[in-house]
Amino acid sequence: MKIAVAGTGYVGLSISVLLAQHNQVWPVDIVPEKVALIAERKSPIADQEIEQYLAQRPLDLHPTTDAAAAYTGADIIVVSTPTNYDPQTNYFDTSSVEAVLELAGRYAPGALVVIKSTVPVGYTRSVRRKFGNNNIIFSPEFLREGHALYDNLHPSRIVVGVPEGDEALAQRARTFARLLQEGAIRQDVPTLFPGLTEAEAIKLFANTYLALRVAYFNELDTYAQVRGLNTRDIIDGVCLDPRIGDHYNNPSFGYGGYCLPKDTKQLLANYNDVPQNLIQAIVESNATRMDFIAEQVVRRKPRTVGIYRLTMKAGSDNFRQSSIQGVMRRLRAEGLPLVIYEPMLKEDVFCGDRVERDLEAFKAECDVILANRAAPELADVQQKIYTCDLYSRD
Repeated sequence: MKIAVAGTGYVGLSISVLLAQHNQVWPVDIVPEKVALIAERKSPIADQEIEQYLAQRPLDLHPTTDAAAAYTGADIIVVSTPTNYDPQTNYFDTSSVEAVLELAGRYAPGALVVIKSTVPVGYTRSVRRKFGNNNIIFSPEFLREGHALYDNLHPSRIVVGVPEGDEALAQRARTFARLLQEGAIRQDVPTLFPGLTEAEAIKLFANTYLALRVAYFNELDTYAQVRGLNTRDIIDGVCLDPRIGDHYNNPSFGYGGYCLPKDTKQLLANYNDVPQNLIQAIVESNATRMDFIAEQVVRRKPRTVGIYRLTMKAGSDNFRQSSIQGVMRRLRAEGLPLVIYEPMLKEDVFCGDRVERDLEAFKAECDVILANRAAPELADVQQKIYTCDLYSRD
């Protein structure tokens, strides 16, 4: 089966590698450098399993920048292009998705088109009408940055949305789900076939719940810091309740990354006139947490503040919407000089702040060092570190 995958970020590249174990897969990207790396069996993103599979596994991969070559003759086209949240419109920027849908209609009008980009609730129905293409469906992804292929190999569930009453399309959706199951290591993966709009809602509500967990334990930590209490003792006691569980409970500078900030805001926008209090509070809580972290740093009256890593978490090379950048914006507004240590950066300056590549020089220069996640290489300057990391894990 020929499958084209639009976009080679965490979603697109992990899906490409998963499906290329048993199918001919054409990953398409507009960035020639990324395509060239994949052609050399090197990953353009930090993901251990993707790197291993590209280097060691027999994969039927045909990376290209040529959309016509990729889409022509494709049985399935997977759309995994970025959809950033636009605060001016209260809506995801879905222009990249619609560009692919236009090309799919031109080069492969009979192909099953599976949107895996995160979209607003109700979006798939609207583009089916807009493009006059009843072969478009939606299938959410549930991946962690840095562990995207692992999460495809060991999926918690597979969800493929299908419009009610179209049995032929439902059969094609089940075929797509079987392809995902075939590439996975985990057996007996729970597989759901809800309506198109319900599948979109599953994605946004799942990520908003994760953001809620992050915000909850961050606010617990804020309370403990202000009252002089031991945060870890409280969290350990709370999380021994099996209904709560010992996961997603490590305090941080706020939830960040590519998904949670934008997905919570999109869900809030989707509520419109629907009564709610909690969703609004989740979004606002994250800003409050960053305000608190910045205030704690300012109180130390530092001469130079060090920023240890911009990445969201260990094993990731993603800076997008990382929570520490929200803290940095607040510290800049206070006039504090910032120095960044980030090995992934090639530039000497990032958002106006100097980048220091020598870790020892960085540690010597800064009298307060912010670390969203602690690291052994900072152990010798522990007295300088400000972190909320309790468990040394993401």
